Amino acid sequence: MSATDRFITLNNSTELTLHIREWPGEKRPFVLVHGLASNARTWEAVAEHLADAGHHVITLDQRGHGLSDKPDEGYDFATITGDLAQLLDALQLDHPILAGQSWGGNVMLEFGVRYPGRACGLAFVDGGYLDLRSRPDPTWEKISAELRPPDLIGTPRASLKQKMQEFHPDWSEMGIEATLANFETLPDGTIRPWLTLERHLKILRALWEQTPTTLYANITEPVLICAAEDAKNPEWMKVKAKQVNAAHTQIARVEVHWFENTDHDIHVQKPIRLADLFLDALAHGIWADCG
Repeated sequence: MSATDRFITLNNSTELTLHIREWPGEKRPFVLVHGLASNARTWEAVAEHLADAGHHVITLDQRGHGLSDKPDEGYDFATITGDLAQLLDALQLDHPILAGQSWGGNVMLEFGVRYPGRACGLAFVDGGYLDLRSRPDPTWEKISAELRPPDLIGTPRASLKQKMQEFHPDWSEMGIEATLANFETLPDGTIRPWLTLERHLKILRALWEQTPTTLYANITEPVLICAAEDAKNPEWMKVKAKQVNAAHTQIARVEVHWFENTDHDIHVQKPIRLADLFLDALAHGIWADCG
């Protein structure tokens, strides 16, 4: 089932316009939110599988990303979650399932706290529990340097695609092309990120200032946590396991599913498995009360 691209102008003071992709369906709506410096198309294969099962599905480019507007301000969690709340209003979505990957998962966490009762259920896809201050010897200077994006401006698109294919040999062609959509392709065939470095660092700073462990107790929606297990990085896995365990023990209604030997981009690498997990959670699992 093919998607329709739409542009929705929100009713806020800046008249922000967001780009969305929409699949029609009569069953419970899903809204799928990308991570930092990503874009709506990375959810494409998951969205298609959910739509084939009869669900109404929305993916979106958050402010500063993809084809959405790119104001200089508004990259804090209060504004970002406000964008999402206004989008749900504009689309008249009734108690959707909200899923976010990486930083998008932390957006879902913050949304659940700020807008209780708006979602039927939440999914944190290798995110939601990201706590930059729980890393070893954390300082903003260290974090901002370690997580600063590489400078890819001027890289030929074809070269970047080849590198992605070599680094992710098990990703589908759809997944590779969706990830390349994180970048604008210029007339000379080179790329530049849709999200500028300055705005990237503003989002990273907001993530640095967020403390997930102070938010978990305020989440009333049932939460499905999908975490990627990277056996090649045992030190990072120790940190991640602690973060996931904190969420597991402090959120009132929660299930945790680990994806073994999986990249951070679970939704790109294993979209069918992830979509099936969502469908099972809605039919028989943590979201079963949503129906």
